[in-house]
Amino acid sequence: MLRKLHGLPSLAVMLFIITLACTGAVLSLMPTFHRAAAMIPAVGEVSVATLAQHVVTHFPQAERIERDLSGEVIVHYQLDEKSHADLVNPLTGESIAPYQPSAVMVWVKDLHRSFLLGDTGRMMAGVTAGFMVLICLSGTFLLVRRIGGWKALVKPFKGKGGKRIHSELARFAVLGLLLSSLTGAYMSALRFGVFTDHTYVEAEFPNAVSGGQPTSVGSLAALKTMDLSELRELIFSVPDDAQDVYSVTARHGAGFVDQSTGQWLSFEPLPESGALQQWVTKLHTGEGLWWLGLILGASALTVPVLSYTGARSWWIRRRSAITQTNSQTNKVSFEQADTIILVGSEGNITWGFARDLQANLCKAGCRVYCAEMNQLEDYYPQAKRLFILTSTYGNGDAPSSAHNFLTKLGSFRPDQTLQFAVLGFGDQQFSQFCQYALDVDAALQNKGIARLHSVGLINRGSSAQFREWGNDIADVTGIPLALTHNPLPTPTAKLTLIDREDYGLEGLAATSIFRFSATGKDSLPFFEAGDLLGIVPPGDDVARFYSLASSTSDGVLEICVRKQPHGVCSGYLHGLIIGGGIEGFIRQNPEFRPALGSNPVILIGAGAGIGPLAGFIRKNTQRNPMFLYWGGRNEEADFLYQPDLGRYLEDHRLTGLQTAFSQVKSQATDQITEKTYVQDKLLQDQTAVRQMLEQGAQILVCGGRDMAAGVAQAINDILKPLQINVDSLKAQGRYLEDVY
Repeated sequence: MLRKLHGLPSLAVMLFIITLACTGAVLSLMPTFHRAAAMIPAVGEVSVATLAQHVVTHFPQAERIERDLSGEVIVHYQLDEKSHADLVNPLTGESIAPYQPSAVMVWVKDLHRSFLLGDTGRMMAGVTAGFMVLICLSGTFLLVRRIGGWKALVKPFKGKGGKRIHSELARFAVLGLLLSSLTGAYMSALRFGVFTDHTYVEAEFPNAVSGGQPTSVGSLAALKTMDLSELRELIFSVPDDAQDVYSVTARHGAGFVDQSTGQWLSFEPLPESGALQQWVTKLHTGEGLWWLGLILGASALTVPVLSYTGARSWWIRRRSAITQTNSQTNKVSFEQADTIILVGSEGNITWGFARDLQANLCKAGCRVYCAEMNQLEDYYPQAKRLFILTSTYGNGDAPSSAHNFLTKLGSFRPDQTLQFAVLGFGDQQFSQFCQYALDVDAALQNKGIARLHSVGLINRGSSAQFREWGNDIADVTGIPLALTHNPLPTPTAKLTLIDREDYGLEGLAATSIFRFSATGKDSLPFFEAGDLLGIVPPGDDVARFYSLASSTSDGVLEICVRKQPHGVCSGYLHGLIIGGGIEGFIRQNPEFRPALGSNPVILIGAGAGIGPLAGFIRKNTQRNPMFLYWGGRNEEADFLYQPDLGRYLEDHRLTGLQTAFSQVKSQATDQITEKTYVQDKLLQDQTAVRQMLEQGAQILVCGGRDMAAGVAQAINDILKPLQINVDSLKAQGRYLEDVY
């Protein structure tokens, strides 16, 4: 429900919101321009009487003095029987320049207020502002749910792509957008009489005046006691008319002044509600609060990007959704099915994987029923297998289509022959990676249901991991499965191999550094070291991802790949010759980057995991403290990037280097005599590592899962005296992993 409250209004009024935001961003600059141009006397320095006296000296036919919220003073006067207006110096009353509002800004203001459609447009703008309030509030609660609580709003966000951009911008802009939309909606309600407008008051015109000889405006007592900062408007009395009066509008009220005695003839104070309503206007426009105007303008500039990323997420969910009626997705009822698939999804992405699994099972002759986890039945009379595919939402919570599952599980009556397997989907950058899937797996075990397979965990919708899980299920059940679902297929670019460096001795797995250029007249796509190159090998439809060791500015696309036993893609790459071509695509990986600033960076890797780490060092042109701990097999055979690392040490892009080799052989016996791993080097340097972490150092780890686990344990041991651990560093964005 909350997602609909956020998404549907956003889509319905997207163009109107973008129009209001863009025009509002332009208008938000005006208070700053006005304030920069205005001369602002100190409070108590100039009275209204003094200013008025200076004005009539320079403008004998002055009719009106106006002071706007930014402090600019404008004089309206007659000259040669024509009306004129000038900006004046409030200290001297002298003209600064003719006052002529910009026609462009008048048009922008009209577009902002009414879409150039008069009162109808004003009403539309007010309704749009109301929708924006709803969008901001619902979006805030959605964001809090997604990140796992209000406290997480002040911590670094995790995730990737459009969702990450949407979340980051929303966190930055939501208060400004909420303030703009609330005040805009309220001002519209005042305009159309929903609330009584008290922003302007009119004093009762005096029944009688003294009728005496008019005195100079500079000697009027009421104006002498009023500071210029209080003035909004002063209308001069008509010359030679002893019965006329001065009309004064001030910040705190309005009234009339006798031109002879200089006393107030009448005065109507502004009610508290009126003062509050005037503040609402100032908060919306920024007039008189130029710094707030800039903040609101910056917030408004995020709206086009928020609209695009939000609409894109909606389209992805819509494209991934499947119709869940029996006639379209289920060929059998749940009573007839021998295989049940239950899906927990927040944004419909998981349904694509479920559909692929269902199609494969049906092809193998299974009778399959697929439904939401919330639609768990009490009993499946013929079911032998139960597959649960679920994502995790927020801080380990259930996604929207599974929030009732654990409650319903209490009344579930499984058959003794039923077996289950849980497959979780998530992002390893989050501390609660696949937590809900783990909770469901534990709950099913506690229910006494037999496991078909241990819980599987899929990182970032990896099609390769999904296929591997399918192979495991096929081995256990004997049902042939060829799972190929790829949630976000990406257009590929053609790349040509221009250089390769090969490492490895006989008996050791070969590792190569490959460098590619764009093919023909094409240019390289944009990428940074640490991003991922996706490659689909010939005869396959599943992409494999390799961490990039270069950036677009290097002019080449560089990856480091170890040849895996029976590896389809690694074997394909290692078989390339110079001039050979591949097709690939870039997947941005902004979560795996060294932080900006001068704090130390500790890079830890093993084997081909050195690729992106070498790329980070190459780009360290600011010579910030950067230390590399890397493990290989044999120093003579596979010391990857050895010449480059030596050069980086010499020019101080790399501050320190520690290497570990796990297959050091004796020359005499050809037997392995030394096994040192990268975590051993960390423990040897634990005092220095601990000191760097106390200074705010960041750790980036790249390599295999076993290596990453060993490194995490070593870092935890190092951190014990500080009473923190790796999870603490992850929560601060100071421990990043790219693990495969």
